[in-house]
Amino acid sequence: MIAFLDGIVAEIRAASIVMQAGAFGFEVFAPKATLLNAKSGAAIRLYTHLVVKEDDLSLYGFHTEDMLSLFRYLISVSGIGPKLALAVLSSLPTTMVASAIITGDAGLLSSAPGVGKKMAERMILELKNKLPEHLMAATGSVRPKSVLNQAGNDAVEALLALGYRETQVKSAVAELALANPDESAEGLIRKALAKLR
Repeated sequence: MIAFLDGIVAEIRAASIVMQAGAFGFEVFAPKATLLNAKSGAAIRLYTHLVVKEDDLSLYGFHTEDMLSLFRYLISVSGIGPKLALAVLSSLPTTMVASAIITGDAGLLSSAPGVGKKMAERMILELKNKLPEHLMAATGSVRPKSVLNQAGNDAVEALLALGYRETQVKSAVAELALANPDESAEGLIRKALAKLR
């Protein structure tokens, strides 16, 4: 098992990073947040998970250990492979995924591409009582009541009424509400509109 890679970012691709570590160039598949954290020519450490299949070896990398940990929990759910787990972590921040699982927010989890309502419910059922304390603590409290507060829910409703897709709206508003917990519904709508355009 390769626990982590230290190296130089040789290339940033659409869904992966090519890292030079010594004389080797490793292609490491990564979520959006890790891709954004990488800079061409800069040194980086990626915490990795190697997926071995009969005809393929794929390396998945993350710039935080919490993200790697959550990735491993996600792929332990029946029906979730590495690519789908990566899609979830690319569309929602780690703390938000953990929080949605803890609070049973299937709607937020199903806003990730490729995750339907049944898959989101399975994630909650299989992981709700398995997530480690540090991931739960990262959500702000051990058992938060909901990912979205009233202002967030109002903002989602307003944006849906404007014709935006539910998957886009929920993840954008949830991310903004997490970063700005005291923001009004109007403020969240304005910021979400800027993000969605």
